[in-house]
Formats: sequence, structure tokens, C-alpha cells
Amino acid sequence: MVLKLSSVALASLVAASSTFVTFTDAQAAGCGRASWYALHSRTASGERMNPNLMTAAHRSLRFGTKVKVTNANNGKSVVVRINDRGPFIRGRVLDLSKAAASNIGMIRSGHAKICFEVIG
Repeated sequence: MVLKLSSVALASLVAASSTFVTFTDAQAAGCGRASWYALHSRTASGERMNPNLMTAAHRSLRFGTKVKVTNANNGKSVVVRINDRGPFIRGRVLDLSKAAASNIGMIRSGHAKICFEVIG
């Protein structure tokens, strides 16, 4: 009897965990504004910020997550790795490294409307 209850509990846990994955995936894509930064301090993940790498800051995505970012104004895209937390300015969804911002043509303006999706 205890074994059957454990199986039922395990099945419930598996069903619940798949629900969380779907919820996370739904939040892991969207559109908004992005800005860029080029500091040399430590990131929230503990690594040193390198403005020449394709990295970005996001408020909640796991460190190491790969995200495809597309500039809505010109259609240019870049794949970045999340290694920091932020942005901390309301209305912005990502902070890109200087190199990533340069690749999608947003250095001059400092910010741009972007869409993003998790790819890995």
C-alpha cells in the first residue's frame, strides 16, 4: 500500500514538474527594450564582465542560458549567454554586452526594441 502511494506521489511530482517547465518556457520569450553596458566588474554569476563577449543580463533566466535576441528595428540577431542579473531600469528586459549590442546595431542609440527567445 505504501508503495502505491509513493508511485502516485511520484506521478504527481512528475506532472507538476512538467507544468513548471512549460511555465518557464512561456516566460523565456518576449519583446521589450534592451540596453547595453561595458563594465569590467564581476557579474552576478561570479565571472568578470567582458564587453567583447556575447553575453547579457536578465532578471530571472538561469546563468548559462542561450538567448537569441533580435533588434525589432532592423531584424539583426545575435545569440547571447546569460551571465548577469538586470536590467534594473523599468521597461527593459535585457542588458546586452557592448559586442552583442554592436552586432545588432544598437550602440549609437544605447537602447532598442528587441524580441528574444531561449534557444538553449
